[in-house]
Amino acid sequence: MDRVTKEAQVNELKDKLGKTQSLVFADYRGIDVPAVTSLRDEFRKVKAEYRVFKNTLVKLAIKGTAMESISSLLEGTTAIIFSYESPAAGAKVATKYAKDSEKFAVKGGYFEGTVLDKKGVEGLASMPGKDELRAKLLATFMAPATDLVRTLSAGAQNFMYLLAAKENAAK
Repeated sequence: MDRVTKEAQVNELKDKLGKTQSLVFADYRGIDVPAVTSLRDEFRKVKAEYRVFKNTLVKLAIKGTAMESISSLLEGTTAIIFSYESPAAGAKVATKYAKDSEKFAVKGGYFEGTVLDKKGVEGLASMPGKDELRAKLLATFMAPATDLVRTLSAGAQNFMYLLAAKENAAK
């Protein structure tokens, strides 16, 4: 690989690292091409990207940044999963695939300035996604209004139950 190509890849890496929410590093040794292709498709579905770069180029891209501490994860064959939308999305797919495949292993990750080990990535994967968090927030906002409506209708509803019980008792 010539110097211009290496510089282009380092610049591409810097751009991707600037946009990403989280990173997951995995050892992909022994996975065949069709499996990698289907895995890439799974990552694309959750707005994440699975890429393989030379470890030395990644180390050049992170040199002098806050991400420099991830250098310890860049040993051997390393695939990088960039999560752009949701920090947990890439970690969820990677940990699920790692459980199903003995050839794919999660090495660690990076999230909000912290280097994660394998257990940290599993913890990140167990975090709820954006849609789930939005639904919980919406339910929290709607709870007081729902409770008010229930309380206001409870008197009339209880009165109707009383009348129905009295009618059934009269029969």
